[in-house]
Amino acid sequence: MSEPLRLLIIGAHPDDADYAAGGLAALYRMAGHVVHMVSLTNGDAGHHSQPGEALARRRKLEALAAGAVIGASYEVCDIHDGELQPTLDNRRLLIRLIRSFRPDLVLTHRPNDYHPDHRYASQLVQDAAYMVTVPAVAPEVPHLNRDPVIAYLPDDFQKPYPFQPAVVIDLDQVLDKIVDMLHCHTSQFYEWLPYNQGNESEVPAGEAERKTWLGRQVRARLQKRADRYRDMLIADYGREHGQKVAYAEAFEACEYGGPLDDAARKRLFLLGGE
Repeated sequence: MSEPLRLLIIGAHPDDADYAAGGLAALYRMAGHVVHMVSLTNGDAGHHSQPGEALARRRKLEALAAGAVIGASYEVCDIHDGELQPTLDNRRLLIRLIRSFRPDLVLTHRPNDYHPDHRYASQLVQDAAYMVTVPAVAPEVPHLNRDPVIAYLPDDFQKPYPFQPAVVIDLDQVLDKIVDMLHCHTSQFYEWLPYNQGNESEVPAGEAERKTWLGRQVRARLQKRADRYRDMLIADYGREHGQKVAYAEAFEACEYGGPLDDAARKRLFLLGGE
């Protein structure tokens, strides 16, 4: 294999990266590539009965455990949950972070989203995109000679325009890894989100039963992506393979980074079998 590819997934919260792109991260690690997942906030507001420092510590440990499932690093920044802002200081933080990791591909939220932290994470990545190549900005970290390719994580919002995938990838061989990663986020998938969504009574008590329950949700979500973008799967994997794909992730191109031409799309999303 040539020089390993470097994937940087920048989410707003300590489970965003693996929730939206855990499959691609797992495929990267299986192929011997390097993955770094980031949460721009510490997640300290994401619970109904345990907010604050104790929750932030808990969520960081959950994120580290999730990264360890596939052998990826996971970084949690010390910014309060719900208080991420597109400030100059935070832009410099992103510039330093991207430069330090030197990614080939950066994934982040789309600019329009229900959560302000998601929106501002997207804006911060966009604002840093060109600046990572400018030597005079944040000069303490060496600048990049080229912009990394940037792509957006999927969502189902329709305005101002719906998600427009540039690539859809087969996750069938790593589906269990995705469930294993998300299972590490106990505070979220078995406590806070069920409370927030009003289905606490559905969460099983036993460890194995909870994981099975979570797995059904993950499978349903990723199966829907595969069915929705079946034509794209067939175009990239061939008719026989593409028709059989059960689970998929999809990503949208961002114009602010390096060009996502067909060669880059196949190389960075492992469509050529790397």
